[in-house]
Amino acid sequence: MTDVLRAPKGTFDTLPPDSERFLAVRDALVAPLRRAGYGYVETPVFEETAVFSRGVGESTDVVTKEMYTFDDRGGRSLTLRPELTAGLVRAFIEHRLHTGALPVKLWTVGSAFRYERPQAGRYRHFTQVDMEALGVDDPALDAEVVALGVQGFRDLGLTDFELLLTSLGDATCRPQYRELLVEYLAELDLDDDTRRRAEINPLRVLDDKRPEVQAQLDDAPLMVDHLSDSTRAHYDAVRQHLTDLGVTWSEAPKLVRGLDYYTKTTFEFVHHGLGSQSAIGGGGRYDGLSAALGGPDVSGIGYAVGVDRTLLAVQAEGLDVVARTGVQVFVVHLGAEAKRVAVRLVGRLRQAGVAADTVYGDRGLKGAMKAADRSGASHAVVIGERDLADGVGQLKDLRSGEQRAVPVGELFETVRATVGG
Repeated sequence: MTDVLRAPKGTFDTLPPDSERFLAVRDALVAPLRRAGYGYVETPVFEETAVFSRGVGESTDVVTKEMYTFDDRGGRSLTLRPELTAGLVRAFIEHRLHTGALPVKLWTVGSAFRYERPQAGRYRHFTQVDMEALGVDDPALDAEVVALGVQGFRDLGLTDFELLLTSLGDATCRPQYRELLVEYLAELDLDDDTRRRAEINPLRVLDDKRPEVQAQLDDAPLMVDHLSDSTRAHYDAVRQHLTDLGVTWSEAPKLVRGLDYYTKTTFEFVHHGLGSQSAIGGGGRYDGLSAALGGPDVSGIGYAVGVDRTLLAVQAEGLDVVARTGVQVFVVHLGAEAKRVAVRLVGRLRQAGVAADTVYGDRGLKGAMKAADRSGASHAVVIGERDLADGVGQLKDLRSGEQRAVPVGELFETVRATVGG
């Protein structure tokens, strides 16, 4: 007997009925972006490796340890996307979107892939909702981006989440701060890998989660204390706009995030019901990313939110996010003539916007009614040979059990009116 094939380690399948909750979370996170005028983009699930090595950063664990990279048959180095921002910015450059009206507001949703140690809330493939606002450096735009992320969580009913916020400076103040941090780190007891990381991007050491490293960073210089006048004014304006939008936050001066491209406004969303894997999303401004990928030197800001992580947060708070089942009415038929009536009825209902289904495989009444119950529909239409002889079908409320006869010619309008299609 052939061995049963299974999903690769660290991956998972999302199946009905749990997938309904997944879709509900995904759609709730997307809805604020669509209301704010962001346009949908679809990019390849794999890119040239340089998109990520140059965009995400050579010092990050994502690039050095976690990417799925391979050579195709033409000898080109390709990588499954470990995150979605770099691919969106590549598309922004390639299609010269920067020559139109600015800012360019984009969103996408899809899988990303990282070779990580599988654990609760951290997998080797995951789904993100990603958004970007490109081409304008405006503190009010930073605040809009952050507030849209907050709104998605609020719309889901989440309350136990927190917004962490800081500024990582820019080219006017980062070099001087970098010298201070390098000098400080040189005196610490760090392993060789950490020292190599510090040589490429010393800020990454502040993001090290190991207790033995964090214990040595209590007196480390912080970027937020060494901002230039312009970046300080930018950060102050962002915080004022967030206050005006009713968004609260916690200052997080050691927040770095896991990617190298961030500048100025940087933020993370965490949920307190998820234990050590508390991050459910985050992002920031990345004013040098477009130029690093060979495009114009324009600014950008965005975030990515994990759909899988957010679903775990929803479950941690015991929220029911599925507003409506996928099927509203299920049509049961007995006999060949009844089947033709049922197929026509289902087709008309679907065309009218009513979620409808019917039984296939010519089951008996008992099996067909079980299928109706499993569908989650609120109503069933039962059409038997005796019903057809009388010119009626039976409309049954599956919640109350009430049933009434409806003339076949009136079934469509009656069902549509009953389920609210």
